[in-house]
Amino acid sequence: MLSRYFGFAENGTNLRTEVFAGLTTFLTMAYIIFVQPAVLSGSMFGMKTGMDFGAVTTATCLAAALATAIMALYGRYPIAQAPGMGQNFFFVFSAIPAAAAAGFANPWSVALGAVFISGVLFLILSVIGAREAIMNATSASLQSSITAGIGLLIAFIGLQNAGLILKDPGTAVKLNTHFSSPDLIVFFFGLLLMAVLRARNKPGAVLMGIIGAAILAVLLKVALPVLPASWTGSKIVQDSSLVKQFSLATSFFSAPPSLAPTAFKLDLVGALSPTMWPFIIVFLFMVFFDTVGTLVGVGNQAGLMREGKLPRAKQAFVSDALGTVAGAALGTSTVTSFIESAAGVEQGGRTGMTALTAALLFLAALFFSPIIAMVGSYPAVTAPALVLVGSMMMRNVLKIKWDDFTEAFPAFLVLLGIPLTYSIADGLALGFISHTLLKLFGGRRHEVRWFMYLITVLLIVYFIYVRARLG
Repeated sequence: MLSRYFGFAENGTNLRTEVFAGLTTFLTMAYIIFVQPAVLSGSMFGMKTGMDFGAVTTATCLAAALATAIMALYGRYPIAQAPGMGQNFFFVFSAIPAAAAAGFANPWSVALGAVFISGVLFLILSVIGAREAIMNATSASLQSSITAGIGLLIAFIGLQNAGLILKDPGTAVKLNTHFSSPDLIVFFFGLLLMAVLRARNKPGAVLMGIIGAAILAVLLKVALPVLPASWTGSKIVQDSSLVKQFSLATSFFSAPPSLAPTAFKLDLVGALSPTMWPFIIVFLFMVFFDTVGTLVGVGNQAGLMREGKLPRAKQAFVSDALGTVAGAALGTSTVTSFIESAAGVEQGGRTGMTALTAALLFLAALFFSPIIAMVGSYPAVTAPALVLVGSMMMRNVLKIKWDDFTEAFPAFLVLLGIPLTYSIADGLALGFISHTLLKLFGGRRHEVRWFMYLITVLLIVYFIYVRARLG
C-alpha cells in the first residue's frame, strides 16, 4: 500500500531507503528542537519574551510533525518542515518589540497572530495560483541578500551568546580574550565538532555538535567542584553561565510539556492593527521565498523537476502554508520547508515516505523534554549551531548581481543593515526602499513590479510610524 501510494517503483526507491533517508533528514534539522524554544522564550538572549519554554518545545515538535506529515501525504515530497531559522529571530527581535511599543499587553500573542495571518495569506495565494506574481515582484538579488543578511545576524548573535563577542562602549563590540572560560571552551568545542562533521559531509552535523557540546558542559559542571581552587576560584570561571545558570537534567524522559501557556493564545485583532501590517508582509515574504528556494533546490537535487517546473507545486505550497497556520495556532513562529531535507535526498529519499518518517521522529522527540530544556537553557551549547547555520546561509551572496549597481547596492544595504541594526525589519526596509527608488529614478522603473511599489510604501510608513516609536 505504501509502495503504491508514494510510488516507490516509479521513483527508483524502496521502504528501507526512504526510512533511512527520513532519519537522516531528521538528524540534520533536529537542532531546531533545542534552538526554537530557547529563541522564542528569550532564554538564549538572557531576556523574557513571555513565551513558556516548555510550551514552545511541544508546539515546535507538534507543528513540525503535522506540517511534515501534510507535505508527506498531500505534497508527497521528501521535504520536512519545522519553524524556520531567521523567521524566529524576526519574530523575537522585530515583531514582538513592535507589538510591545504599540502598547499591547501580550506582544508575543500579537506576533503569533501576525504569523497566523501571513500563513492564511500564503494559503490563499497558493490556492489561487498567485505565487508566481509575488515571486516575480522581488529581484533574485534581493531575495538572496535577505537570506544572507539573516545568516550574518544569526551568526553574530551566536558569537555574542557564546561570550566570544562582548559589548564595548568605545567600539560597540570587542573580542573576549578569556579563552579559559568554561563557556568559550564549550562553544569552541561544539563549533569545531560541527564544522569538522560538516566538512566531512556527515549527516546531522549540527545536532551532533550540540550533543557533543552538551556532554562537555555536563562533564565540566560535574568536574568544577573538585578542580583546584586556583582555577575554580577564578572570577572568569565563577561568572560563567555554566556555573551560574546551567542546571543538569534530573531525568531523560517525561510527558511532553503542556501546550496551554501558548496554544491558541494568538491575538488576531491586535495583529490586524496598522502597526503590524508591515510585519505580516515580511513574514509572508520570508516564508514564501524560503519555500520556493527549498522546493526548487531539493527538487533539482532529487531529479523531480520536469522541464524546469516542479510537479504538484501547488500541493507543496499549500502544505507549507497549512504548517504555518497550524504552528501559529499551537504557539510557534513561521513553519517552513527545511533545506536540510537535501541531506535525506542524498541518502536516496525520493518520496513522501521520507518526510513521513521525519514527522514520526518529531513526535517521538516530545518525550525527551528534560534534555531539551537542559540543552536549550545554556547558550554556549546552542550558539555553535547559530554560527554554522549563519555561515551556510551566506552562500546566497553568490546569486547577487554585483555587476548591476541597482541590484548590488540595495542587496549590500540588506546584508549590512540586518546585522548592524540588529533588526531584520530595518535591514529589509533599507534594501527594499533603495531598490525601488534606484530603479525609479535611474530610468529603469519598468523593472519594478507594482507589488514592490506597494511594499516600498508600506515600509516607508513602517519607518515613520513604527520604527520611530521603537527608538
